[in-house]
Amino acid sequence: MQYGICNLSIVPLRFEASDKSELVSQVLYGEWFKVIEKRKHWSKIRLAFDTYEGWIDNKQYLEIDADTYITLNTENPKLTTDLVEFIQDEHDQLYPIQLGATLNGLSLLKHKFDGNFTQDKLNKQNIVETAFLYLNSPYLWGGKTPFGIDCSGFTQMVYKLNGYKLLRDASQQATQGEALSFIEESEPGDLAFFDNADGAIIHVGIIMKDNYIIHAHGKVRIDRLDHSGIYNVDRKIHTHKLRVIKKVI
Repeated sequence: MQYGICNLSIVPLRFEASDKSELVSQVLYGEWFKVIEKRKHWSKIRLAFDTYEGWIDNKQYLEIDADTYITLNTENPKLTTDLVEFIQDEHDQLYPIQLGATLNGLSLLKHKFDGNFTQDKLNKQNIVETAFLYLNSPYLWGGKTPFGIDCSGFTQMVYKLNGYKLLRDASQQATQGEALSFIEESEPGDLAFFDNADGAIIHVGIIMKDNYIIHAHGKVRIDRLDHSGIYNVDRKIHTHKLRVIKKVI
C-alpha cells in the first residue's frame, strides 16, 4: 500500500483518471490519503478523513511512508481559520492556502506557517458562526472551499473546522446522528436533509435559530425553513422538500 499527502492548495478529485472527468470532490492542502491504485499519470486515492475515493493527478501530491500516514492518523486535524493564508517552502516560495487547509504535515513538507489555526473541538453554538465564513460562496459541484462549494462540502467543512467529522456526500451524512421528529426539536447547528421525487437524499443545510437555514444552493445563502422544506425568500417558492432533521452533535 502506498500513501500520499496534498502539497498544493486545492486539487481536483475526479470520478475517472482524466482531466475531463467529473469533479467529485477536492483535496485541500495537507490532507493525507491511501493510494489504492497507481497508474502512469493518475492515482486512485482514499482520503483518511472521510474515506472518500477518487482520482488525483500524480503531479499534485507527494508520497509518504506508512509510518508517517499512521502518525498523521493519530492526530486531530490542525486547520487554518482565515479565508486565505500562505505557507512558505524551503526556497522561500509562497503557496496560497484557504480556509480549512490542514497543517499537520508542515514539517514533513518542509513548509512554514505563522497564521491562525484551530485544533480543538468547539461548542455547538460555534457551528453557525463558522458557517457565516462561507456566506455567498458560489456553488460548485464537488467544491470544498469559499471559492466554490457544494451543499455537503459546506456542511462537512463547517463541522470539520469545529472538530467534528461528517462524511462527504449528503446521502452519507444523513446516516449519521439522531433523527428528530419535528423542526421545533432542533437547535442551531443541526442538519436538515432534503430528498427528490424518488426519495433520494440530494441536499443538506445547517439549521439556524428562528426557522432559518444556511445552505449552498447557487451560493451559500440563508433561507426560511418550514415543515415543507426550504422557502427561497428571493424567488418566493419552496426549492427543497424536507426529509429529515439530524442531530449529530
